[in-house]
Amino acid sequence: MSLQKQVMEKMKEAMKAKDTVALQALRAVKSAFLLAKTETGAGDDLTEDQEMKIIQKQVKQRKDSADVFLKQGREDLANPELAEIAVLEQFLPEALSEEEIEGVVISTIEGIGASGMKDMGKVMGIVSKELAGQADGKIISQFVKKHLMS
Repeated sequence: MSLQKQVMEKMKEAMKAKDTVALQALRAVKSAFLLAKTETGAGDDLTEDQEMKIIQKQVKQRKDSADVFLKQGREDLANPELAEIAVLEQFLPEALSEEEIEGVVISTIEGIGASGMKDMGKVMGIVSKELAGQADGKIISQFVKKHLMS
């Protein structure tokens, strides 16, 4: 079942359960799917990879908002964002641990013979593709910098 269909099913469940937080998060994802479909050059259907990227983007937006709210001491605004993240993460694959991410970064650096920061873009591209949906870009970037500088 495609992610779009899963989102629609969860929306129906949220409506029946009167779960406003889940409903708001799922409506935002549905809206993002519709916007992506209507972009110029987009086909009628989104690929699973495109759907995954849309959900990842929605999660990232909420994480960024929650971080800003928490830094400003506004837990009342951060809590709904964090609740929506929990709803959306059920559609993403299991996140990898930092040790697993670091292992992939190290093996990629050794595999392509990267030496120095000039190769960061190449390493980031390969690792990001390999770990799509399973790791945050910031964490990948930290490990790539750490291992290319040493």
